[in-house]
Amino acid sequence: MNDKTSFSPAYRYYALAVLVIGYVVNFVDRQILAVLLEPIRKDLLFNDFQLGLLGGLAFAVFYATLGIPIAMLADRKSRVKILAAAMAIWSIMTALCGLATNFFWLLLARIGVGVGEAGASPPSHSLISDYFPVSTRATALSIYALGIPIGSWIGTTVGGWGADNLGWRTTFFLVGLPGLLVAALVVLTLREPPRGMSDLAPNPEPESDNPPQSDAAETADVTAANNAASDAPRWQEVFAYLWGKRSFRHLSIAAGLHAFVSYGATNWNPSFLNRIHDLSYTETGYWLGLVYFIGAIGTFLGGFLGDQISDKTGEKRWYFWIPAASLIAMVPLQLWAYLDSDAMTAIAILFPISILSGMYLGPSFAMTQGLVTLRMRAVAAAILLFVLNLIGMGLGPTLVGVLSDVLMPATGENSIRYALCVSVVLNAWSAVHFLIGARTLKQDLADSEELNKKLSIAGGAA
Repeated sequence: MNDKTSFSPAYRYYALAVLVIGYVVNFVDRQILAVLLEPIRKDLLFNDFQLGLLGGLAFAVFYATLGIPIAMLADRKSRVKILAAAMAIWSIMTALCGLATNFFWLLLARIGVGVGEAGASPPSHSLISDYFPVSTRATALSIYALGIPIGSWIGTTVGGWGADNLGWRTTFFLVGLPGLLVAALVVLTLREPPRGMSDLAPNPEPESDNPPQSDAAETADVTAANNAASDAPRWQEVFAYLWGKRSFRHLSIAAGLHAFVSYGATNWNPSFLNRIHDLSYTETGYWLGLVYFIGAIGTFLGGFLGDQISDKTGEKRWYFWIPAASLIAMVPLQLWAYLDSDAMTAIAILFPISILSGMYLGPSFAMTQGLVTLRMRAVAAAILLFVLNLIGMGLGPTLVGVLSDVLMPATGENSIRYALCVSVVLNAWSAVHFLIGARTLKQDLADSEELNKKLSIAGGAA
């Protein structure tokens, strides 16, 4: 492990930029399938259940379940190396999707993408939490989460253009292989920070990469934190610890319910515009790409506003109140977008929806990191992602596809429109859980902060 206990602000933001690029690649490779569903359906004659399975459970089951053991490894070994290896795997498997000749082949390739991407966010969240102190951590995690709208924008735009001009098979190769270059950038330029560096260091903004000689106490504190628990807790212990906190229980349910709506919409929005409004693949990719890119505003604002307002008011519950407000505002807008008969009106409404949709990410990730001890961070992120992705990514696209197939005999191609409308109701349910979880958030955070201090003292004594 790198023996430095602090990094310059310039390097920390460089490291964050590299992690964001990696997350962009992650979502390009994940999102590309959605915009290629219609040409795949016509070429290989799949039904909506099969298409939903490819975009949902086939990916999410392995992505969610493998995230926990990979996170356990990341709490013990080099997070940088784990991230680079995972990136190489999902990039290769994305390219292999282009060779599929039947459903089983494409299913296996998508499973491979899920296996690789399981190693992305838990190590990245843990690294960011050590690079950045708690006062700016939600903002940093929101910047990291910008990989979602930016990657979705690139994947959707390139996918739509590629479907019309290159064919869906070549498009998979086009977006898959460049990830290998980013994996090399990660392993060659990122340095592993000591665990707990930003929590225990009294001066989080050093002027250089080398800690001054007078910071011997800081070095001792961080070393103690790393040695205090040489054996990180098992995932069962982390889960029991988190689940014992009422605020996290409601946070995880809220995030999962919203992810159900969000991933269902992201997976089926291209088909909705193709089937209902007769847009070409290129037009669909162009407009949805812009919609997802504008969504970066909300992804950043969620964490930024949470940090700013909670810092000024001293009220941590804003980290839950902001997502709740955004979800309540989304419900009528989504129903309007899916039921309106005009394509451009529907697209216009999707822009504010995209902004509101991402506002829960930074606060949710930051509060999860704040609710655990230093050696639990990667696993804590994996547990939240497990719930979020199994409910959201796994069930959202799959069940919307099933409902569309059920409704198709009665409604024809409009079945996808009504299936999406049904899913929207879950956003209101999600908001309720954020509001309930806010009631105990302050006390749960205080308890975790106190436990971290005790562990640090015990490590120093040892």
